[in-house]
Amino acid sequence: MIVFQDVEPGSLMSEAQLMELTGLGRTPVREALQRLARNGMVEIHPNKGVLIPPTSVEAQLRMLELRRVLEALAVCLACQRATAADREEMRGVMRQLEVGGLGLREYAETIKSTHDLLARSAHNEYLADALAPLQGLSRRFWYAHVVDERAEVKAGGDHHTSILHAVLDRDAQSAEAASHALNDYLVEFSYATLRSHTVPPLS
Repeated sequence: MIVFQDVEPGSLMSEAQLMELTGLGRTPVREALQRLARNGMVEIHPNKGVLIPPTSVEAQLRMLELRRVLEALAVCLACQRATAADREEMRGVMRQLEVGGLGLREYAETIKSTHDLLARSAHNEYLADALAPLQGLSRRFWYAHVVDERAEVKAGGDHHTSILHAVLDRDAQSAEAASHALNDYLVEFSYATLRSHTVPPLS
């Protein structure tokens, strides 16, 4: 709901409102909010409510600086450490991406699974924990600013497929290059959101 802006960025919500929206009880909502707060998706203000932070290009670019380094490390480690079970999962995800035709929400779930799988395949829980909030927040920014859904899903899917191919080939150099190419795409996408909001000067 936060990623797809079903809950408006910048809004302040109560636990009762979230319970009504989700149909969940107080305890699961509180547990979910604590996890979301750790990942920077919400800010909990006691006696006031839960703030859904707005997205910003500046924050996105700072996150991508760190994400670039950590993801490159993760895919290189995955080349070395991925188990047979990890690799079979990668083939399944790659088939989903290669089929194409995914809608935005289907793509969202597939890419989240891809990120989680690659991080797990590095078999370093500290790295996975460091990546999760960066990937979640930068995905949220991407989904919030997609204009041409089909083109962007195709571009993102191609980059993730290239990473998975390289990891399956245990080619660390190609995996790192593919990871950097994905990051470059996300950086360019972020700058493009600024250009799209620039008002042309009057002639």
